[in-house]
Amino acid sequence: MDNLDRAILDLLRQNSRAGYGDIGSSVGLSASAVKRRVDKLVADGVIKAFTIQVDPAVDGMSTEAYVELFCRGTVAPDELQRILQGVPEVVYAGTVTGSADAIVHMRARDITSLEEALERVRIAPNVDHTRSAIVLSRLVNRNRD
Repeated sequence: MDNLDRAILDLLRQNSRAGYGDIGSSVGLSASAVKRRVDKLVADGVIKAFTIQVDPAVDGMSTEAYVELFCRGTVAPDELQRILQGVPEVVYAGTVTGSADAIVHMRARDITSLEEALERVRIAPNVDHTRSAIVLSRLVNRNRD
């Protein structure tokens, strides 16, 4: 992957529907050259999907929280993944350094729905407790997947 590929990726992150000609004029390539590069990035697994971003408030999922997850003893990441994948309100989860075992980003319709989702996480046998912070307003939101 070179700087042209990175520039193409940056433009696609901004607008995944951008035309190859528009991208090409921005990076100094022909539309067909951009298409070949994008096809290669897809084939190599660099680009995993072309997708949309829906405003969570419009989608009815305007309540969000970041939750620190604390486990009893040592719990394998695969076990945490199994627990959290069963909770549809979980939009992201990752293991972390520090005192918590994982950080979880959740979205729900309202506080009541968030509380119900948190309870489904808390009742898992390996979960000791959680610590939540409800998001009041988003300041920066970059999708860099």
